[in-house]
Amino acid sequence: MDKKMEALMKEYNDIPIPSQLDFVVKKALKQKPKKRIMTKVAVGLAASAAIFIGGLNASQTFAMTMAEVPVLKNVVKVLTFREFKVDEETYHADIKVPSINNLDNKELQSTLNQKYLKESEELYQQFQADMKDLKESGGGHLGIENGYEVKTDTDQLLSIGRYTVNTVGSSSTTFHFDTIDKKNKLLITLPSLFKSDAYVDLISNEIKKQMITQMEQDSDLTYWVKNPNKEGNDPLDTFEKIKPDQNFYINKNNKLVISFDKYEVAPGYMGIVEFVIPTDVLKDTLVSDEYIK
Repeated sequence: MDKKMEALMKEYNDIPIPSQLDFVVKKALKQKPKKRIMTKVAVGLAASAAIFIGGLNASQTFAMTMAEVPVLKNVVKVLTFREFKVDEETYHADIKVPSINNLDNKELQSTLNQKYLKESEELYQQFQADMKDLKESGGGHLGIENGYEVKTDTDQLLSIGRYTVNTVGSSSTTFHFDTIDKKNKLLITLPSLFKSDAYVDLISNEIKKQMITQMEQDSDLTYWVKNPNKEGNDPLDTFEKIKPDQNFYINKNNKLVISFDKYEVAPGYMGIVEFVIPTDVLKDTLVSDEYIK
């Protein structure tokens, strides 16, 4: 074993076992005795997978080296490429830069990764400037958290959501999604899914129905939408329709999910809100059933 692999194995062995693994092990041990042999195998595989994924996220060196191992070249999808951090008494920043790996379309991969890095650097630079201004004017509280979630990862689709939480007094949260067709090497946009712009009204009307239904079923929920069943209670700034390029992703069940940022269509306590759009509502206007089923 060469020195590089020895160093890698040492780093791998030093990675702490994720706390989530306790749940995996306990669940497996509760199974019936006749499954004990397979349970041991399953626990071992689950443990290995959990530690491996933990390693990818915990160590940039480990992740990048694993990407070079032939057997694993098609396993690694999205890694934390870089992280910007500030941790002072009243100033906190944690900005994680995702990196997509192993896409066949290297030009698309490079374009997205450069975009993620550029946006993260701009966020960090703006935070540094705002922190400097606050300190010069007597101090205050300032925070930003920026990271990502892999919403969907199937044989064909990869959907990545990048979120930003800004904290200055109160907090605001935004999400931006990228959905990639891995097989056809394409970045999917919302308009590209449909034959015409009729989808805007179809989706908007469906979302309004869901908003009203949810509020009628749960009095703790509030959306800024006109409710024809309750006259005289309309909010001042009501939701009318989505933007043609509204935030969206396609979930693992091949359903279209429309996302709204905090404060976009509801009070702040509602946070980020999402609506799954039934395919029956969309089927007549879809270009094909390649993605939405």
